[in-house]
Amino acid sequence: MGIFPNEDSITRLIGAVLLEQNDECQLQNRYMQSEGMAALATPQIEEAPTLPITPKAA
Repeated sequence: MGIFPNEDSITRLIGAVLLEQNDECQLQNRYMQSEGMAALATPQIEEAPTLPITPKAA
């Protein structure tokens, strides 16, 4: 008798370990925090000065 009763139990265990490792990897390897990305997503438009349009005589 082995440690695992059947192949399905081995598959479930390995799958759970891989999912947990993937979650940890995704949280640790963030290049930018979500707060910084939110600041970049908000538009920061500066108004350009308006120039007066003068009518031209033809």
